[in-house]
Amino acid sequence: MNTQAKPLKVTDTILRDAHQSLLATRMRTEHMLPIAEKLDQVGYFSLETWGGATFDSCIRFLNEDPWERARQLKKKMPKTPFQMLLRGQNLVGYRHYADDIVERFVKKSVDVGIDIFRIFDALNDFRNIRKAMETVKECGKTVEGTISYTVSPVHNVELYVKMAKELANMGSDIICIKDMAGLLTPQITGELVREIKNSVDLPVHLHTHATTGLVGMNLQRAIEEGVDIVDTAISALAMGTSQYATECLVAGLKGSPRDTGLDLNLLHEISDYFKDVKKHYAEFESDFKSVDVKILDSQIPGGMISNMENQLKEQNALDKLEEVLKEVPRVRKDMGYPPLVTPTSQIVGSQATLNVLTGERYKVITKETRECLLGKYGKLPSVIDQDLLNKVSEGQKIIDCRPADLLSPEWEEVVKEAGESVTTEEDRLTFALFPKVAEKFFQTRGKPQAPSTPAQAPKAAQAPAGTAAPQASSAPASGPAVYNVTVNGRPYAVEVSFGGAGSAPAVAAAPVATTAPAAPAATSAPSAPAGGGGESIPSPLPGTVVTIKVNVGDAVNAGDTIMVLESMKMETEVKANSAGTVQSIQVQEGANVQTGDALAVIG
Repeated sequence: MNTQAKPLKVTDTILRDAHQSLLATRMRTEHMLPIAEKLDQVGYFSLETWGGATFDSCIRFLNEDPWERARQLKKKMPKTPFQMLLRGQNLVGYRHYADDIVERFVKKSVDVGIDIFRIFDALNDFRNIRKAMETVKECGKTVEGTISYTVSPVHNVELYVKMAKELANMGSDIICIKDMAGLLTPQITGELVREIKNSVDLPVHLHTHATTGLVGMNLQRAIEEGVDIVDTAISALAMGTSQYATECLVAGLKGSPRDTGLDLNLLHEISDYFKDVKKHYAEFESDFKSVDVKILDSQIPGGMISNMENQLKEQNALDKLEEVLKEVPRVRKDMGYPPLVTPTSQIVGSQATLNVLTGERYKVITKETRECLLGKYGKLPSVIDQDLLNKVSEGQKIIDCRPADLLSPEWEEVVKEAGESVTTEEDRLTFALFPKVAEKFFQTRGKPQAPSTPAQAPKAAQAPAGTAAPQASSAPASGPAVYNVTVNGRPYAVEVSFGGAGSAPAVAAAPVATTAPAAPAATSAPSAPAGGGGESIPSPLPGTVVTIKVNVGDAVNAGDTIMVLESMKMETEVKANSAGTVQSIQVQEGANVQTGDALAVIG
């Protein structure tokens, strides 16, 4: 095959998927910029710099503007094409957005430097990627139509070849095989690449992970069958749940017909830089650092594992990880075998986690799980468990149209809700995607942040021996810093303020309701009258109060939603157990709550 004589092209994921998979997407722009010019000299086909979870993490955890990150990187790397991962109608969020938001987001992404758009739908429902593809083509940029690879009784090579033909007919410039969980085997990899290349006259790009340890053999088979482009990661952030090491691929092909032509010495220099950078993110590093062939059963993608570990740590339930990993494939089967890639990986993973943490399967069902089962994310690949469907449907029908066809244009409402203080299109798009998180981000943007790791915290703020490690809040470095510690099982917020140079820190401690940053105080609504027979509504899970739907004095019926909680990036509706009047509300929006905490009283 002639393609076998062509140099293999390489996309490096160091600035996106590599740290998303290994470091919970926490790498800061300040650690990317110093090495950017050298990355630009390598001669990659592209650099994955944006999309996926990076947008969310920038505003949720890093107090960084993701648009500005892309602009700064492009200034440092004008030669290398920038690639992003776009979730079709989900963009970089967790729900479907209206077409007008999709169009504006894609065009603004082009403005800040994105050249290649890897566009996928978590369910391989290509109705959900059509608008994004059309907009990219209108902008004169490259569309990488993507197949989300998974393994199930209903997925096979024949189906994937059919998908590749459909993507080609829709206008794709490149066909991507996205093996987000590292589920490919050498035999299937070779067959899949060969059959797709025989069926469509387009370059084939393989994205896969090292999770199961088969990645080297898989890449070799793909190369033998003429794959045009592959994803790798600089060795400092390669392997484990990340990609195969760039340097290994380059060295292995040196002198062969598929020689990449990349400079190994330059790659070594870049890797040495990221080895030092990695040390700054030790607290976020996944415990999964080797190989686990059992992932072929759980099918959990690389980025999901490190984030799931981090989420369980936040819930003080890391000991439940193995149980959650076993629950994931059961939930996936119940839901009709969706591929596990954002957002369905979060939906299935969060539901599996809730099933374990609550001790009862589907005792709590997230809003996203309900909507996915009802077709609001697209068509599920297989039959849904009937008992689960009956539980969530409550008389609603499963939709069979393109979900976005049910959405009215959103932009004008976004501008109105964001308010007069939000004036740029970029900020309005950020608000459209993550309204609650964006509001907090706009308030803190540009302000200095406290140290990001416990190891950097001032000694005076360290927890006493035997307590949980403190976590820094996002207080300005020049003012008081708040650290959350647990003493004898009770959480405290410790505020450390500093005087002039050489002065000792002043420490003040106050008990808080959660191990997360101190929650806002309860509302001033009156408590339930003594002996009034009011029923306390407890929080069904740990999380953050996103929306309070009722006021004191409101009449509610059994099953009415009184509050919405966010946990693990998914929303859960809290409903009234019986009819009555809201006597008191015990929390405010933005409050962090634990399982069993009182949310409201209804009598």
